[in-house]
Amino acid sequence: MRRHHQDTPLARVRPSALRTALLCALGAPLGLTPALAQEVADAQATAPTPDAGEVTELDSVVVAGIRGSIQSSIEHKRELSVVSDGISAEDIGDLPALSIGEAIETITGASTHREKGGASEISIRGLGPFLGSATFNGREATNGSGDRSVNFNQFPSELINTVAIYKTQRADFIEGGVSGIVNMETIKPLDFGKRRIQLEGRALYADYDDRLHDPAGVGWRGTASYLDQFDLGGAGKLGVSLGIQSLEGTNPEELFTSSSTWNACDATQTVPAASNCRQVSNAEVHDGTPFYLIPGSRTYRQFIERDKRDALFGAVQWKPTDTLDISLDYQGSRRTYTEERSDLNFSETMRGINDRVVDENGVLLYYTGNSTVESTPTYRIRDEKYEGGGLKTEWRPNEAWLFSTDLSYSRTWRSEMDRQVRLRSNATDIYGVAVPGISGQRVNYIFDYTNGDIPAIIVNPLYDLNRHENFSAAARARRDELIRENEIRALRLDGAYFTESGFLTAVKSGIRLSELSYEDLDDRVEINVTGAAAIREANLACRREFPQDRFLSNASGNSITSWAQFDPLCLFQAITGVEDTGLNADTRSIGNRDVTEKVRAAYLLGEFDSEMFGLPVTGNFGVRYVDTAVRSVGLTGDLDVIANPDGTIRLVPTGEFDPVVIKSDSRVFLPSANAAFELKDDLVFRVGVYRAMSRPDPSSLGAGRAIVLEPGTSFDSVDDAIRGITANGNPRTEPLLSWNADLSLEWYPNPDSLLGLAVYYKQFAGGFIPVLIDESFMIDGNEVIVPVVQDATTDDKSELTGFEVTATHRFSYLPAPFDGLGFKLSYNYADSNFKTHDLRLGDQLDPETGEVSPGIIPPAGIFGLSQQVASGSLYYTIGPVELQAIYKYRTEYYQKFVGAPSQNRYIRDTGVFDFRATYRVNRNLSFSFEGSNLNDEPRYHDMPVSGSLREYNTYGPRYYLGVRYRF
Repeated sequence: MRRHHQDTPLARVRPSALRTALLCALGAPLGLTPALAQEVADAQATAPTPDAGEVTELDSVVVAGIRGSIQSSIEHKRELSVVSDGISAEDIGDLPALSIGEAIETITGASTHREKGGASEISIRGLGPFLGSATFNGREATNGSGDRSVNFNQFPSELINTVAIYKTQRADFIEGGVSGIVNMETIKPLDFGKRRIQLEGRALYADYDDRLHDPAGVGWRGTASYLDQFDLGGAGKLGVSLGIQSLEGTNPEELFTSSSTWNACDATQTVPAASNCRQVSNAEVHDGTPFYLIPGSRTYRQFIERDKRDALFGAVQWKPTDTLDISLDYQGSRRTYTEERSDLNFSETMRGINDRVVDENGVLLYYTGNSTVESTPTYRIRDEKYEGGGLKTEWRPNEAWLFSTDLSYSRTWRSEMDRQVRLRSNATDIYGVAVPGISGQRVNYIFDYTNGDIPAIIVNPLYDLNRHENFSAAARARRDELIRENEIRALRLDGAYFTESGFLTAVKSGIRLSELSYEDLDDRVEINVTGAAAIREANLACRREFPQDRFLSNASGNSITSWAQFDPLCLFQAITGVEDTGLNADTRSIGNRDVTEKVRAAYLLGEFDSEMFGLPVTGNFGVRYVDTAVRSVGLTGDLDVIANPDGTIRLVPTGEFDPVVIKSDSRVFLPSANAAFELKDDLVFRVGVYRAMSRPDPSSLGAGRAIVLEPGTSFDSVDDAIRGITANGNPRTEPLLSWNADLSLEWYPNPDSLLGLAVYYKQFAGGFIPVLIDESFMIDGNEVIVPVVQDATTDDKSELTGFEVTATHRFSYLPAPFDGLGFKLSYNYADSNFKTHDLRLGDQLDPETGEVSPGIIPPAGIFGLSQQVASGSLYYTIGPVELQAIYKYRTEYYQKFVGAPSQNRYIRDTGVFDFRATYRVNRNLSFSFEGSNLNDEPRYHDMPVSGSLREYNTYGPRYYLGVRYRF
């Protein structure tokens, strides 16, 4: 098709300097240097060259900023043979977004999960991040979360120029994208073609910061970049680029939450005041026993957080001859944040539950109960380091052959360390005086979720939550540290042979070898103190006033706005005698993971340019073979029962361990075919048919076992304790495979406009169901059979169908000043019968008999599936001023926890409004104002069914004021 559309409006636009860079960079998506570069380069070579007058006129039209970015995005979509969407910038630093995640949110069919007020995990076409793949400069990237998604906060948006989503597959793409592949690209310095020095500073302000008594004030983000090219004479040409960024800011947040373990209790039972409700089995419910859903604890959480990040990007591009191109790039990032959190914890929410109001889905709307109450301050430090990069070579000895290599490395190390202290309610205060409104250690309360954003928890009015003296029992200090390390080493070799006649225009082949390693350890040091004098001394020494006004004031129904708070580090030292106990001498644990995954892949691809049905058509067809081998090492060991001072128990390893090694492998063929028909000069019809795969997260391939403890929970018996033993992964989990078909019709009336409609279909080989496996544990010297739950893939077929619409237009034909108006709209609808059953209350499979025990709550769908995703952008350019308003919306979706298998969690419908304004003083200097989450949209979590609130968190708007100077 490239040789047939010379007269289309886009073909008449002279390629800009950025376009040249993008064509080379995008020609190697996912590390594939020859894959797409040639097909776009051919378009450049065959496009007519405008005359001088035409160049002058067009140079005035191809602008930077929002309009330039949209033009580049339309051009990118038009030129590629696969179904794709993207966002790109005319120049470094012009990507119109506060972060990479927020930029991706504006791409058709893409949505994000928001954490700390920012966009994080990416879902494409309503499919969760585990069904997609994200790459940086064409390579897999590690993160510190234990999954395969990219941590977009590690990559400064000012140093990224192109983000593309490839929604259909080619044989030369890195495997791993059922829903699509997100690829981020930095610019190549020689292809950029000019010197550029740029300095940018932004002031950051979080709206909720003014609620704190000791606000951090205005934060900042500074970015500097340098690009240049040098003529080395006989040694060729050299290009260099360097970008650095530093950030310091805050992420104030307010939270009401619950434990992540939910139980079904007997709705016919009158629960004694001194007992927990009786849990019912799935079988009892199916025999007619009514039930209600209840978590193990409820928590109010107040945050004070500080965030710091430093990033360094660098690249060297050397062309010693016209036939050889060598590029070396590096990315490094370090992020540290500290968090002081104060929790008010109702730790026994299953106790004495009566006067209940329950809806038809088992959601508990009202009840009376009693619980211990805990003030639990925590000081958290997360330290995360990322390093990545690679060495690429491209050698083209003649017009017929192209060879390329790519040697890459990516590593993330993360430490997350908590120092937490608990002080619990008691019948007497720290002076031994009786506390009114309490019976034993427990306070009566009313839970009311019949009217409000969050439940009202109304404690006995005689008990004062703000009186420090009332928290006088069961002092416990914990030091928890979770250390993760994720590494990927990869090598790929590619070759291409180009022809000038016949049906085929190129034949390409290559291999890719990669090794991923993932290790983590979860270490806990725990010290319990019962002495009244020691608790009194610590309580008196470490008090502080509640450091915030208007806590959860935006949440209707809220009944608690403050409680007695303590300094976490002071209290930790007072209880333990040291500032930091450090790790245990022996950090071995049955929960540690050690996973190695080796991938061997090879592909063969043919590209064609011909006519079919009387229409110009281009495309490709091929097959990719993927061999994946997993080796997972875990530990098994005996457990001791330890009595807590309050009469409860906990399980701890004895210190004697035996290794367990589990191996698995899979081999799959992934065929694919893509074709683009040019129906008219400005109308393109695309077809894509392919098979795709998505691998399980590295953390879900662990061979260990975890004892699940919610904050504040303890066990009354060994039977209760073993219910908390779960598998932290299943190394034998197979990749999820799907057959896929895409159709896309795209109209390109002019460089500023696009109207596209795509429909797609996916058939999956299975869903997810919990498997119950009996395992033998030695607990206190006795053999105990523990039913351990782990996730497995079913053999059931499931389907997904959907469609997406994209519309982009600028009203350039209107009289001034309205000719600067433009918009971009995108909408995606997807529906699926894919099933993810709840870990505890859903269907369960007996692996020995193959029988399925029916669950009592409905299954969730695919991780990340929002049935509807939409975004709208209205922009206005008038002279040097650019204004842009963006609204992003997605309906409810299932959000999986990363790590060990867990129960189903849903995020309710979300809509977020952002605004950006830029004033360009001249070609060098510009000012900007940006605001995110201006509608102060909270986030609601439901668990394990929709409408059963687990968590409400809110973080408020954020504002950014920036200045940029380039020369």
